[in-house]
Amino acid sequence: MASKEFHVIAETGIHARPATLLVQTASKFTSEITLEYKGKSVNLKSIMGVMSLGVGQGADVAISAEGADADEALATISDTMIKEGLAE
Repeated sequence: MASKEFHVIAETGIHARPATLLVQTASKFTSEITLEYKGKSVNLKSIMGVMSLGVGQGADVAISAEGADADEALATISDTMIKEGLAE
């Protein structure tokens, strides 16, 4: 299992557009990928799950992946978060 923590820096947090981007990125992998925020954990491949967390600017979130391509999935999602200016 691979896991990484992020500090959300985007002004609008993880709202509709970035949430869609993260879900699309996560869906390319076979691993189980979860997003955790304030003790709640959701499937990162579910747009409704991600949106239900209401992650705002300044939030600390953790993304974890478990499966055959977990390391690659986490690296790709991490790149997306940083490249899109969502988190550091």
